[in-house]
Amino acid sequence: MSLNNRYDFVLLFDVKDGNPNGDPDAGNLPRSDDENGRGLVTDVCLKRKVRNYIGLVKGEQPPYEIYVKEKAVLNRTHERAYQAYDLKHEAKKLPKNIEDAKKVTGFMCKNFYDIRTFGAVMTTEVNCGQVRGPVQLTFARSIDPVIPAEHAITRMAVTNEKDLEKERTIGRKFTVPYGLYVAHGFVSAHLANQTGFSEKDLELLWEALKQMFEHDRSAARGEMTTRGLYVFKHDSELGNAPAHNLFDLIQVKKNSEEPARDFADYTVSVKEAAIPAGVTLQRKVG
Repeated sequence: MSLNNRYDFVLLFDVKDGNPNGDPDAGNLPRSDDENGRGLVTDVCLKRKVRNYIGLVKGEQPPYEIYVKEKAVLNRTHERAYQAYDLKHEAKKLPKNIEDAKKVTGFMCKNFYDIRTFGAVMTTEVNCGQVRGPVQLTFARSIDPVIPAEHAITRMAVTNEKDLEKERTIGRKFTVPYGLYVAHGFVSAHLANQTGFSEKDLELLWEALKQMFEHDRSAARGEMTTRGLYVFKHDSELGNAPAHNLFDLIQVKKNSEEPARDFADYTVSVKEAAIPAGVTLQRKVG
């Protein structure tokens, strides 16, 4: 079933004593805005967690396979689309026949959840075209500046017997004591109808955004939790209000001047009376 409505949503999540998204260009320090110190989590990081959740609950089976995943060989994956229609690929080119080109791209959308959700550039040696996804996410930003803490850690074990008498190896670990982050998201009904993204896929997306941190635990990430998922549903495909006006209705304020260390240190309020006509609010979390 195709989508008949536009959606805009606000995602709130927090981290306690963990690194939500390390920057490899900065020694894996938690990402932050250099000018104001607010923490950042990239859209790619959030999409990775959604992909991992979908792969976990759907067992990597069509139509819920995951295209962008660890150790995926993309050319080999693309070849499946050509084999499904007994087509031969020409290096770096889509089939000359427009209908055949649509078939291979359509195969990828049909079988891979993340392609029909987030889109993909599949113009490798085995070309399956490009897809613009209906679901887009912004970077997440923390409500307040974050000050990463650096911790020294020691390694007790050694790799080789010759290293037994050496001093313990010292390492470094970076964490955010506490940060509450906000990301914005968008769902285009127009693009959903092009990729085959359905109402069922949409419900699975909401489920993933709610549960993704519960199945992504690690020592590096500390405690991460989805604290709010506020979905604005428009009565039409094109929408009934600008997204930024809707996002402004979700307000987060810190309760005191003390450094926040828990979600209870903030108050989240919604200006429901100001929701414009033609838009309804769905509280998935919060």
